[in-house]
Amino acid sequence: MITVTDAAKKQALRLMDDEGKDGLFIRVGVEGGGCSGLMYQLTFDNEEKEEDKSFEDNGIRVVVDKKSFLYLIGTILDFSGGLNGKGFIFKNPNADRTCGCGESFSV
Repeated sequence: MITVTDAAKKQALRLMDDEGKDGLFIRVGVEGGGCSGLMYQLTFDNEEKEEDKSFEDNGIRVVVDKKSFLYLIGTILDFSGGLNGKGFIFKNPNADRTCGCGESFSV
């Protein structure tokens, strides 16, 4: 399961509202790349695939593909609007190493 903080929920709802589509959810995934080996992916989607894992936290529906789910179990999705950068942040307990920008990790 991925935990969604209040800050991430607020930003996600604002962005989904801006998209103007009904039934949007957060799709989170992992793909190869980045300076640490794996990169996080976050998009808004409204089409769930048969092999997806789906759950809800803090009123936000999160969908993860089956392969990425193993890397993301226990992750906290947060949002920072601070001076050091603005964006969604993944706090992943499975990551052995992360890059300085926080966009990639290794296990």
